[in-house]
Amino acid sequence: MYRKLDPDEIIATLERLEQRIAERFPGGGLGAVCRDLIEVARETSSRVAAIGKPIRWLRVALAVFVTLGVATGVLLVWFVRQLKPGDELFSAMQGIDAAVNLVIVLGGATLFAVTAETRIKRRLALGALHDFRSIVHVIDMHQLTKDPSALGGASTSSSPQRELSSFEIVRYLDYCSEMLSLAAKVAALYAQNLRDPVVVDAVGDIERLTNNLSQKIWQKISIIEAAQPREPATVSVHPAAS
Repeated sequence: MYRKLDPDEIIATLERLEQRIAERFPGGGLGAVCRDLIEVARETSSRVAAIGKPIRWLRVALAVFVTLGVATGVLLVWFVRQLKPGDELFSAMQGIDAAVNLVIVLGGATLFAVTAETRIKRRLALGALHDFRSIVHVIDMHQLTKDPSALGGASTSSSPQRELSSFEIVRYLDYCSEMLSLAAKVAALYAQNLRDPVVVDAVGDIERLTNNLSQKIWQKISIIEAAQPREPATVSVHPAAS
C-alpha cells in the first residue's frame, strides 16, 4: 500500500490544506487556487482510471488485422507450393507480387494498430498535464509579491499592498510550497498508471518546475526567519552542593 500514490489521500490532503488556508487567510485568492487544484485532482483521479482501461474496439481491430495478415501469409505459402516449375510459375509472379504487397499493407496496419492505443492515451495524458503547468504558474504568481526585502520599507503608490506580518508571510509562502508539491504528486498519477516514456518525461518536467519554484519560496522563508530577532537563551543555574 506504500508503493503507489493514492488519489484519495492526495485529495484529502489538499482539502485539509484548503481549510488551513481559509482559516488563516479567509477570502484570499490562494484559497481559491487551492480549490481549483482540488477540482483538478478529482478530475485527474477519474481520468487516470479511464485512461488505464483498455480500448476494446481498438484491440478487436488489432486482432482482425493480425488474423488477416496470418491468413494471407498462409495462403501465399500454400499457393507457391502448389505451383509447378515452368511457365505456370512465371505467369503467377504478378499474383505473388500482389499478395506480398497485401501482406506489407496488413503488416503496416497491424503495427499502426498496435501503437495506436498508446498514442491515444499519450495524447490524452499530455493534454491533461498542460493544466498542471498552468496552475503551477498561477501559484507562483501568488507568491511573487511576498518579497521579504520589502518588509518594513517605504512603499510607493504602485507597490502592492503588504498587510501581512512576517509570520503570516512565512505561512503564506509555506502554503504555496505545499500546493506546488501536491500539484506535482497529482501529476505523477499519470506516470504511475501510464508507463509511456513521453508521459514520464512530461511529469518529470512538472516535478522539476515545482521543485525550482519551491526552492525560490524557501529562500524567501529563510531570509525572513534569519531577520527575526532571536530570543535569548535561558540558562538555569543550579546551586552548588554544600
